[in-house]
Amino acid sequence: MTQFSILAAIARLGEASLKQLEEELAIDQTTLTRSLSLLERGGVIERASHPDGRIKAMRLTARGSRALEEARPMWAQAQGKVLRALGTKAWADAQRRLTRLHHVAVRKRRLGREERRVQPAAR
Repeated sequence: MTQFSILAAIARLGEASLKQLEEELAIDQTTLTRSLSLLERGGVIERASHPDGRIKAMRLTARGSRALEEARPMWAQAQGKVLRALGTKAWADAQRRLTRLHHVAVRKRRLGREERRVQPAAR
């Protein structure tokens, strides 16, 4: 699921930096970096040049676009099975709760970054 989500996010954004993907997916940098390395080795994503050379941006390759398009129907089928098993009311409730959890995780991550920036150096 993580790799599918990463590919879908990159496709949605066109090109995505590590920071954008971290925020979009609420995923930790270690997991994201590991997954990006696997996807890059698999030839489904590639590094994109960025005006600020310090920023690492990724984009889908043609192979990645094909892989994502092949995976979408399988993803939709899996979601359909869950929907049928849960029922529409429980599915909607689960989606609402997961969306809320995602927003909380993103906000917590941002606040943590801000706190680290303003803390005085330990002496």
